[in-house]
Amino acid sequence: MYRARPADGCVWITGASSGIGRGVALELAKRGYTVIASARRADELNAVCEEAKGLSGRIFAEPCDITHRDEIQTLVERITQNHGPIALAFLNAGTFFKDRPGEFGGDGFRKTFVLNVDGSINCLGPVISAMAAQGRGQIAVNASLAGYGGMPRSIAYSASKAALIVMCEALKFDLDKRGLTLQIVNPGFVKTPLTDNNDFPMPFLIELDDAARRICDGFETAGFEICFPRPLVWPLKLINLLPYSLYFPLMRWITKGG
Repeated sequence: MYRARPADGCVWITGASSGIGRGVALELAKRGYTVIASARRADELNAVCEEAKGLSGRIFAEPCDITHRDEIQTLVERITQNHGPIALAFLNAGTFFKDRPGEFGGDGFRKTFVLNVDGSINCLGPVISAMAAQGRGQIAVNASLAGYGGMPRSIAYSASKAALIVMCEALKFDLDKRGLTLQIVNPGFVKTPLTDNNDFPMPFLIELDDAARRICDGFETAGFEICFPRPLVWPLKLINLLPYSLYFPLMRWITKGG
């Protein structure tokens, strides 16, 4: 597997204005990388750049909206022109939107898929083409342990993350032939502004700095999947091997009825 190094080019991170994307951007800058941080909020990106001053690497802000495919194609071209080849792309942008009470599959569901799934696809196309042209590259897509199987109160979010996992599994066969490294990142609960809104227990909640280090270590050493924390990963993997007659009552018990 190809592993990106600071001398190989820059790192492009989406969803870098807060949460995991912000944490990973700063951690990679500490490790000497030139990081291109993208998100819609330019002021937040500029704050990340300021925070990185004095580190061995640098962070540059490139605001964008990943739901606009043409905009992303232009951005990837601009990054390579201004900062050199993209050695590592961390496609991290994602969130969830709630439907209105009593509504299923409404605007919240649609917006979740547009950002989490369509947005990742919009980024994958241009970055794969750029990396294939340069002959090497590493791509990591941020999904979630919630994508392992259906979970209560997480219909749109779990479904969108499951789509990313399966998409990357299928895509890996093609990218292996091109000499490109593809990884999927499946974190558990990480303390971020997004999880701060959760009103349910979050077992094995991990601090953001710890999660960022684990992800960046995974870029350097892990195989296809970067997943943590282990006390949550393995029970979820095992539960999803069970027949549905056991899966549903066990999941109801674990989540206290959902």
